[in-house]
Amino acid sequence: MILNRQSRIPLQDTVLTRFLNSVKRELKLSGREVTVCFVEDREIARLNGKFRGKSKPTDVLSFPANGTGASDFPHESGARFLGDIAISPQAARRNAKRFGRTLDEELRILILHGVLHLMGYDHEADNGEMERKETRLRRKLGLAGDI
Repeated sequence: MILNRQSRIPLQDTVLTRFLNSVKRELKLSGREVTVCFVEDREIARLNGKFRGKSKPTDVLSFPANGTGASDFPHESGARFLGDIAISPQAARRNAKRFGRTLDEELRILILHGVLHLMGYDHEADNGEMERKETRLRRKLGLAGDI
């Protein structure tokens, strides 16, 4: 499910929903539910402070259903629910400019990155496993290959 709780940057919800479904298919998660919520910078900064102790905006946060989650996002409960992803389109736009990508491509990259975190991958502690998987999937899904 895609939720847009920000109004600063227009988004193509239908296109992003199709991409999320493609990611789930590639990762064999077709029967699982994921909520992606697009929020303002100030909201993602609040969540980042609350859950990571970093009171500044970030681009994406993932909240696995089996861990501490952001109960602000409506979702189905139960084993089918994988978790919540919060994305700041404002931060995504800054990243896109810095990396020479379109905003659409950056948002897709963040969705993929967030889903991998929901699956338990952790680029800060897995000796490059998540990065390798993400790079392969980016290529397969038609996104920028290098992280």
